[in-house]
Amino acid sequence: MATLTADEVRALDPYAFLAVLGKRVIHPGGRASTDRLLDWADVQPGERVLDVGCGVGTTAIRLAQECGAEVVAADIAPLMRERAAANVSGSKVASRVSVEEADILALPYPDNSFDVVVAEAVTMFVNRKQAAAELARVCRPGGRVLATEFFWLRPPTEEARQIFLGEVCPGLRFDSVEEWVEIYGGAGLTNLRTESGPFEMMTARGFLADEGKHAASVVARGMSRPAYFRKMMWLMPRMARAVPYLGYVLVMAGKPE
Repeated sequence: MATLTADEVRALDPYAFLAVLGKRVIHPGGRASTDRLLDWADVQPGERVLDVGCGVGTTAIRLAQECGAEVVAADIAPLMRERAAANVSGSKVASRVSVEEADILALPYPDNSFDVVVAEAVTMFVNRKQAAAELARVCRPGGRVLATEFFWLRPPTEEARQIFLGEVCPGLRFDSVEEWVEIYGGAGLTNLRTESGPFEMMTARGFLADEGKHAASVVARGMSRPAYFRKMMWLMPRMARAVPYLGYVLVMAGKPE
């Protein structure tokens, strides 16, 4: 990966910054929600899976490694695709995971292309109804669509709302669990089920649970350049104010036969 300038580091959104630091789990539910997602999805060997907004490729690799799936890991961001390609290349399942460019609002795949479609922390960044409709479109009849989204675990203070939606993730929009169900149901999906929990990805406990032995290398990289350290010192106190109010919701739905 090319070395970023200090100005480029400053401009990174939190997801991209964590990817640059080498963090492997970058979505609101952490590794625990992905464990649950894989359990619910019940992916069978040989099934074709689309992981939209794949980030650094962690879930795509798990889908191939643990489930025996053929996976398309797609992301719109070049930095994420670069990190995902490197992680896939270093895995034992490189032959079963392809990293591709794709926009969730206009997926470059025909109707009914995948048995399972996964979107972890993607829909909330864009036009949510259009994104959900695209996820449903490329899923085959009888297939499954699964998504992890933010929601307010409890009503935030005005300060917490402004910090998170105005400073940390400007432009981000998310809803209550009921509203997410309405969005995915409105895309023509049925048999919706949800599970929610607290946002712990940016807490010490969540960070260690998600990264394990890899946590030390992420911290070391964050300390390796003044630009990284300054970014961390800007991000962490702001996240700390928002975390008590944030949660994740896992949504699973089926596409009718």
